[in-house]
Amino acid sequence: MIAAVYVKTLVIDGVNVSARADQTVLEVARENNIDIPTLCHLDGLSDVGACRLCLVEIKNSPKLNPACVLKVEEGMEVTTNSTRLQHYRKTILELLFAERNHVCAVCVVNNHCELQSMAKSQGLTNVRLPYRNPAYEVDASHERFVSDPNRCILCTRCVRVCDEVEGAHVWDVMGRGIGSVLIADLHQPWGDSSCTRCGKCVQVCPTGALTDKSKLGSDHPK
Repeated sequence: MIAAVYVKTLVIDGVNVSARADQTVLEVARENNIDIPTLCHLDGLSDVGACRLCLVEIKNSPKLNPACVLKVEEGMEVTTNSTRLQHYRKTILELLFAERNHVCAVCVVNNHCELQSMAKSQGLTNVRLPYRNPAYEVDASHERFVSDPNRCILCTRCVRVCDEVEGAHVWDVMGRGIGSVLIADLHQPWGDSSCTRCGKCVQVCPTGALTDKSKLGSDHPK
């Protein structure tokens, strides 16, 4: 027996669109070539709404909602780009740059970084907030890869791809708030962990937090 597919109709940026009842606003927007910026979202992985860059406005709702986890509703009217949203997105990016050490000129993934590209696309030219300048220890214990928590934006892509695709669940997050850090197994050196050496976490990392030792200094460092 074929399950019934329920269709919703809604409006995104003045465009009438249709969607399956199980879809998110982000999925429907991208199907209709409507851009909503994201950093923590990655096709094929579950969504967690961590980066908050995909916040959208919903008519008659005072709060902003993350499009990646917001299910469509009948008659919903969505705004994906407004002065308010542009302000919030720039502020979020400023917070990300200020919380860790993202000096692009000396980063191993300079010109290959999604955070850097997002800042450019959103018109971020300077950071008004004081930099925290953390000094997390770089973990180079793995034979193939390097983990630099100083460049991590806590998007958890690596955690999800390791768990949901590789099935190893080596990575997790320890701590709370901006003091949270990525850990391997029970906070062991990466080289001593149960890592399968597949490299999926390195491939999905949007910054220079996880890198391949063999590609450091190349034109394609990831």
